[in-house]
Amino acid sequence: MDKPFAITLDVGSSLANKTGTWRTQRPVYVDKLPPCNAQCPAGEDIQGWLFNAESGNYEAAWRHLTRENPFPAIMGRVCYHSCEGACNRAQLDSAVGINSVERFLGDEALKRGWAFEAPVQESGKKVLVVGAGPSGMSAAYHLRRLGHAVTVLEAGPLMGGMMRFGIPQYRLPRDVLEAEMQRIVAMGVTVQTGVKVERIEDAMQGYDAAFLAVGAHVAKRAFIPAKDSSHILDAVQVLRSMENEEKPMLGRRVVVYGGGNTAIDVARTAKRLGATEAIIVYRRTREKMPAHDFEVEEALEEGVMVKWLSTIKQAGEGALTIEKMVLDEKGNPQPTGEFETLEADSLVLALGQDVDLALLNGVPGLVVQDGVVQVDPATMMTGRTGLFAGGDMVPAERNVTVAVGHGKKAARQIDAWLLAPPSSLRSLPPEGAQVALGRPGDDLARPITPKHPLATFERLNPWYYSDAPKTLRPSLDLARRTSSFDEVQGGLTEDNALFEARRCLSCGNCFECDNCYGVCPDNAVIKLGPGQRFQFNYDYCKGCGVCVAECPCGAIDMVNEDV
Repeated sequence: MDKPFAITLDVGSSLANKTGTWRTQRPVYVDKLPPCNAQCPAGEDIQGWLFNAESGNYEAAWRHLTRENPFPAIMGRVCYHSCEGACNRAQLDSAVGINSVERFLGDEALKRGWAFEAPVQESGKKVLVVGAGPSGMSAAYHLRRLGHAVTVLEAGPLMGGMMRFGIPQYRLPRDVLEAEMQRIVAMGVTVQTGVKVERIEDAMQGYDAAFLAVGAHVAKRAFIPAKDSSHILDAVQVLRSMENEEKPMLGRRVVVYGGGNTAIDVARTAKRLGATEAIIVYRRTREKMPAHDFEVEEALEEGVMVKWLSTIKQAGEGALTIEKMVLDEKGNPQPTGEFETLEADSLVLALGQDVDLALLNGVPGLVVQDGVVQVDPATMMTGRTGLFAGGDMVPAERNVTVAVGHGKKAARQIDAWLLAPPSSLRSLPPEGAQVALGRPGDDLARPITPKHPLATFERLNPWYYSDAPKTLRPSLDLARRTSSFDEVQGGLTEDNALFEARRCLSCGNCFECDNCYGVCPDNAVIKLGPGQRFQFNYDYCKGCGVCVAECPCGAIDMVNEDV
C-alpha cells in the first residue's frame, strides 16, 4: 500500500509538471568584463579588489590588487585613472573613486607593514632588468614572483626612474615611493644603482633573458636664438635637480615653454621655489593642450599663468620675444607676425623627452624606429632573441600606468619563453615588415582579445542602485600649496574608502544579491552557498526571463534552446 500511495502524491504534486519543457530560451549565468578592468593599462582586476574592499577586508583587497600591480600607494597618487572615465556608475551619478580607494589600500599596506610573499620555488633562471623605474621594477616584481633570480641595473643614484626624477614631491612623496620600491627588493630582487649599461650585449652575458626599461630622460631641444643661453634650462634638468640638496635657481620670473604635464609640473615647482610669476607659453589653445585638465586647473588655482596661442621666437637678456599664433582649419598653429615682449629671469623648455638608446649599439636584429624600439605586441620581445623591452622604450603612451602594465606583460612573456621552447614565442619580424601595434599603450598593456564581452550600462538595472555621490578627496589649502612641497591631494578615511568601494555596481558579474532567487516564479534558482553563486534547475525553468530583467548587474543572459 505504501508504494501506490507515494506514486499518487508525486502525480498530484507540482513537481510532476516539469515546466522546463515549455521553454524556447534558457537563462545562463555569465561573467562579463567590467569596463574599468578593460580600460586599465596595468591590467588590474579592479572589480575584484573593490569587492574585497567593500567587505572591509582591506588586506585581501590589497593582495588581490597587487597580483597585477605592486604600486597601489604610488598609483593612487599619479595614475590618471582612465578607469573612472569608463565607469558605468558615471551614468547614474558619478564614477566610483577607484583611484581614491587604491591609494587608501596602498597607504594602509604601508602603515600596517604588509609584505609580498617570497616565491614558492626557484626556477634557476636569471633575468637582467635595465632601469629601476615603473616598468623595470614592475617586471622585476612579477619575475621574482615567478621564481626567477632578478638583477636590476639603474644608472641613477636611487630607484624610481621618472617617478622620482620627473614627478614633483607634492604629487608623490618620496617616502611613499621608496617604501614601495623597497618592498620589491625585500622579495629578493637585487638592485644596483649608479650602474650605467654601456652595451646591452655585454651586460646580458650570464643571464637567460633581459628586459629593457630605460626611461625617457633626454630632453628635446628647440632652436631659440639667444645672446646668453645660460638661463635656458630643460624641464628634466629642473625636476631632477629638485632631488638634490641645492635647488635650481630659476629667479622671480620663470617662463615654461610647452603644453604637457611636465610643463605644468615645472611651473608649479617654480611657484613653490618662490617665483612671483610662472608663465607657460603654449602654441595652441587649452582644448588642444596635452596636459590633463585637472592638473591645468590646479596650476591656475596656484597662480600659474598661461599664454595660449603663443610661441617663443627669441631670448634676450631678461626678456623673451613672443609671437602670437592662430589655428588653421586643421588645428595647426600658424604665425601671425604679431609680437610682444615678456620679461623672464629663466626659460625652461618642456618640449618632451627621448630615450638614450646608445646601449643598443651593435645588437643584431633590433629594429629602432622614430626613437623607440619595435617589439612584437604579443610578446614584447625585440628582434633580438631573449631581449624584451617596454615602458618609454617602445611605441606607447608614456605614463606610469602603461609602464607598469608593460613590465607585468613582459615578465609573463619572459617566463613563458624561459620555460618553453623558444619557438613558442615569436620575435619581431625582419626590418621592413609591418607590425600592427594598435593604439599607443593599448595592445602592449592589455590582452588583444578580451576573454569576456564588455559589461555595458544598457545591461544593468539601475533601479536597484540608490544615489550615492562620489566622495571627494581633501586638498591642501591654497596658501600652503604654493609655499611648500607638501602633498596637495589627501587620502580617504577608512569610512570614506568603505563607502566609495560599496558604490561599485559589480557590472557584469554576480555578487549574490539573491534577486534571481527571489523573483523566479518556478523556484528554479538554486542557491549554492556563500561565494558559490547560483545555478538553474532547467527541469522547471520555463524561460520567462524575469531573472534577467531583475538582475541588477547584468550577469544573466537568455540564449535560444536547441530544437
